[in-house]
Amino acid sequence: MQFHKAGGPEVLQYHEVPVPEIGPGEVLVRVHAAGINPPDWYLREGLKVMPAEMRPALEFPLIPGTDMSGVVKAVARDVQGFAVGDEVFGMLRFPGFDGRTYAEYVAAPASDLAHKPAGIDHVQAAGAPMAVLTAWQYLIELGHDVPSPFTGQVHQPVPITPGMTVLVNGAAGGVGHFAVQLAKSKGAHVIAVASGRHEQFLRKLGADEFIDYTSTQAADVVSGVDLVIDTVGGPDSSRFLTALKRGGTMLPVFFAQYDPEETASLGITVSNIQVRSNGPQLAEIARLLHEGRLHVGVDSTYPLPEAGSAHMRAAQGHLQGKIVLTMIS
Repeated sequence: MQFHKAGGPEVLQYHEVPVPEIGPGEVLVRVHAAGINPPDWYLREGLKVMPAEMRPALEFPLIPGTDMSGVVKAVARDVQGFAVGDEVFGMLRFPGFDGRTYAEYVAAPASDLAHKPAGIDHVQAAGAPMAVLTAWQYLIELGHDVPSPFTGQVHQPVPITPGMTVLVNGAAGGVGHFAVQLAKSKGAHVIAVASGRHEQFLRKLGADEFIDYTSTQAADVVSGVDLVIDTVGGPDSSRFLTALKRGGTMLPVFFAQYDPEETASLGITVSNIQVRSNGPQLAEIARLLHEGRLHVGVDSTYPLPEAGSAHMRAAQGHLQGKIVLTMIS
């Protein structure tokens, strides 16, 4: 799937193109499934979400996508740890827009890959990388020392210990449902905020409390929280500040602005990251997925030629897990 100009889902077109050649440090992967993430539609729309001065020049045609799961078909001479026939998954070349995973074949940096867990299928594996790495790098281990482009500071994950209270807003979505599970795995008391139809899904993932935001404002009924993970962001994100205890931490996953004087007066730290590709972290996560200690929610699947319809589903919001493209066999 590629597009020749920025626009709506209708600009995505299905084409036959040559199988990519691999370079040093790369493997060729026959893609079985590709996960859909917000940067995919940001790119399709021409990166309008970014300030004009920060937008890179785009050279068309472009193949979107960062997340995929598939089987290795060729390996560069300098690559170790992967062989033809291995099942792998990964988030490719992010931050950046050269992942090109909406395709049947992709040239993938070996450093961005991990072996796919045997306990899950390609659809589940393809749905995991960006969302789970975002939650992991926020909560468990950043894995690099690159300052956030949004704050200029290097994020320091807050150690989650038994007895802490963690609130996850937008808990049913990609990042949210992994954040719920990771916080719970560390012994936290987890409050999940989402619409009512997601309650059973989130309770099965370990949420201790559930708040239906369509009928109850979390900030009206919750206080003394140690950590808020807000996967929704936007101008209303600051309403969660009153739910935090003094000394608490706010982690906005999407764009959100906070008044430094207000957060300082409340003793609250605001921190965020830009997720980065990391094969070794995915290998750690793969063990949790294989052992059933971490689960991938799949909202829906679409055949690759119907990527436009998949983007339309994403625009509707209220996802329960991830949207995944499946390749033609």
